[in-house]
Amino acid sequence: MNEIYDIIIIGGGPGGIGSAIEAKVLGLEKILLLEKSDNHSDTIRRFYKDNKRVDKDWQGQIVEIEGNVPFSDGTKETTLDFFDKMIDDHEIDYHFNCEVDKITKEENGLFRVRSSKGEFLAKNVVIAIGRMGKPNKPSYKIPPSIRKRVNFNLDNCSKGEKILIVGGGDSATEYAVELGRENDVTLNYRRDQLTRPNPTNVKNITEAFESGLVKPKLGVDIESLEAEHGLVKVNFKDGTSEIYDRVIYAIGGTTPVDFLKSANLELDARGEPIIKENLESSVDGIYIAGDIAFKSGGSIAIALNHGYRIVNDIIKKR
Repeated sequence: MNEIYDIIIIGGGPGGIGSAIEAKVLGLEKILLLEKSDNHSDTIRRFYKDNKRVDKDWQGQIVEIEGNVPFSDGTKETTLDFFDKMIDDHEIDYHFNCEVDKITKEENGLFRVRSSKGEFLAKNVVIAIGRMGKPNKPSYKIPPSIRKRVNFNLDNCSKGEKILIVGGGDSATEYAVELGRENDVTLNYRRDQLTRPNPTNVKNITEAFESGLVKPKLGVDIESLEAEHGLVKVNFKDGTSEIYDRVIYAIGGTTPVDFLKSANLELDARGEPIIKENLESSVDGIYIAGDIAFKSGGSIAIALNHGYRIVNDIIKKR
């Protein structure tokens, strides 16, 4: 508590790492990165399949890197190695296994950041915690006996499985096309059309439907899940049922509304933080980076650019 940081960054994903590195390169002296998991890039580690391709221009979004993090195309593994090296080379000060539960702005303008590893003081705070760390879950119960067969990412998938993927966004369509090459895959979405994915994913899933790589089950919601001989029986609201080896939910993630409210940030009607052009929130000195800022949809390059813009704004105001 005796040290006052120029910037505290909450979240160790690309937006948080980018903010920390840009702060170091651009001349901020006291920088602290706080991450609740046991390592940086937790979303990439948990939600990306091994050897998954990672593109700078994610899903056709052409993004020029604006700052000092030379990110380029690679795989899950090379991307993690790249961020390891950047953190080490720039000697970023961090605490892993450190969950932040409250940010308070003091009368002197400093921010008190309360965490599982104590309290810290900072002149500026960057919230870069993302959405996928808290995936949406269905409203109906998942029986305990089949929970190992129900996933929210691609973990534990094996070749030759009969898989139901639930969701209508980019992740759902990407999972379906990828798994369809080696599995019997059905994509279920409650609406009869897929309007949420970007054009590249719409094209890919349409071709997968037409070729039989993926079976569509659109326009029908799920009523419930139950166990049947150790497998997952899915009961649909149209009265049909089907048994699957595995069900994967890709129904998005949630904005951490309660956490943002605790920092007195203004939210819109959908619970999204209100963000100024410079990525500053309604509270001067608290910035938002990554996919909770403008829903950048998982683009690592955009998240890195957020960090560059935020640090430049902080320096400009000094």
